Amino acid sequence: MIKAKKIIREFKPDIAIGVGGYASGPLLRAATSAGIRTLIQEQNSYPGITNKILSSKVDRICVAYEGLEKFFPREKIVLTGNPVRPEMTKLEGKRERAIEHFKLDSNKKTLLVIGGSLGARTVNHAVQKWAETWNKEGIQVLWQTGKGYFETAKSFSQGMQDTHVCDFIKEMDYAYAAADVIVSRAGAMSISELCLVKKPAIFVPSPNVSEDHQTKNAMALVIRDAALLVKDIEANEKLGETVSGLFRDEKKITQLSANIAGMAQINSAERIVSEVMNLLK
Repeated sequence: MIKAKKIIREFKPDIAIGVGGYASGPLLRAATSAGIRTLIQEQNSYPGITNKILSSKVDRICVAYEGLEKFFPREKIVLTGNPVRPEMTKLEGKRERAIEHFKLDSNKKTLLVIGGSLGARTVNHAVQKWAETWNKEGIQVLWQTGKGYFETAKSFSQGMQDTHVCDFIKEMDYAYAAADVIVSRAGAMSISELCLVKKPAIFVPSPNVSEDHQTKNAMALVIRDAALLVKDIEANEKLGETVSGLFRDEKKITQLSANIAGMAQINSAERIVSEVMNLLK
C-alpha cells in the first residue's frame, strides 16, 4: 500500500482501471483513497477476491455476465461483456479459405479442440483416446495440443487423414470458421469469443484455477442451454460420446448455436471505453 500510494502520488492518474488480478488491489485502493476516479472490469461469472474487495470503493464496475448484483453494488454495475479480438466477429465467408488453410475436407464435419496455448493435458488425453472413433464416424478433428503435447499427438496421428494436429493456432478466426462443434476450456475470454462465434460448444473447465471459476463460467451458459459441460475428471470417459452424440443431433446443434449467440456482447471494448470517458467527464 505504501508503494502503491507513492506511485499514485507521483504519476497523478486521471483514472485507475483494474481487471481483477491481485496486483491491482493495492493500486486501486490507493487511487480511491486519493479521490481518483476508478473502474474495475470483472471478466468471470464468479468474481475474484480482489474485485469483491474493491467493489464498495470504486466508481464503476463493468461485467461480462448478468446476475452479479449478489456480489457487487447494483448501482455501479454496467453489463459490457469482455473485449475480444475484432476478427472473431467477422467469420462470414471465411469457411472455404479456412478449410484450405488447414487442409481439411470440405465434405466432412469438423470438430475443433482448443486447450489454450499451453494445451490441456486431460483434454489431450481424451482426444487421443477418441479421435479414431470420431474419424470413423465421419468427423474430422482440428486439434490444438499446446507445445508440450504436440510431439506425442503428432506421432499418434501419423497416418490418420482426418486428425489434424497443431501446437498453436494463430489464425483462430479461420479455426472457428471451419468448426461445426468446438471443445474448449472455459476461461472468460474463450467464452466471450465463442458467444460471438455462435457455434455449439462443449466446455471442459480447468480445475486448476482459483475458486473453480471456469466451471462457474461454463454453468452460466449451461443453465441457459447455450453449451454442454464435461467435467475435467470425467473427460476421458465422457467426452467421446458427448461429441459423437452432439454431431448426431442436428436439432441440439441448432439450439445451442442460437442460445450461445443470444449471450454475445458486442462492441465490448468500445462500451468499456465509453464508461471510462463518462467517469472522466
